[in-house]
Amino acid sequence: MSNEKKTDLLDKGAVLQRDRETYAIAPDTPAGVVTPETLHKIADTAQKYGAAAIKITSAQRMVLVGLKEEDIDNVWNDLGMSPGAAIGLCVRSVKICPGTTFCKKGIADSLSLGLALHDEYHGMNLPAKFKIGVSGCPNCCAESWVKDIGFFGFKNGFKVVVGGEAGKKPRIAKELTHIESIDDAKKVTQAIFDYYKENANQKERIGDFIDRIGFEEFKKDVLG
Repeated sequence: MSNEKKTDLLDKGAVLQRDRETYAIAPDTPAGVVTPETLHKIADTAQKYGAAAIKITSAQRMVLVGLKEEDIDNVWNDLGMSPGAAIGLCVRSVKICPGTTFCKKGIADSLSLGLALHDEYHGMNLPAKFKIGVSGCPNCCAESWVKDIGFFGFKNGFKVVVGGEAGKKPRIAKELTHIESIDDAKKVTQAIFDYYKENANQKERIGDFIDRIGFEEFKKDVLG
């Protein structure tokens, strides 16, 4: 397969599967919350084009697995949805718990905050892949402690942690600051991204970057 063809397929959100013949796509489903109508559309489209399965992922997406290359454009047209940023050096996902919108244990409105961050940053290019978790209470249902940036809800706002990872080098994030509003969350997130993009090496996860320069230095420069 030519590099041009590979790039075209990646631009369409199509990921080659283990059989080296079929592809998977991941429609963007922010917070994993969809209407019954959208759920029907995903299922009907998967059935129409003979998808092998619909995989529910840890990033709160539904991946249509086992699609033929020649069907990919038509699948997206039928879905009428945009691709989720499932691969690449970018903000891959914002994992969000139900918070006070749905959960009886929710303390803070994690859904509103998480969706605001998703709308602002999902797919943004960065030095390495990047994941965000937004939890509406200290129970950490969005796995915020092992995200590149994590938020925990309290009665008067959110705790912000940074540098976590759940990959082959698991690490717990470090507490950075406390914010009170969605606007504050965007400001600190933007400050982190600006500093990270300017100073990190290519493919250097933010936790590794923080280890290299020192957390106190990172905190001082980001928070000013």
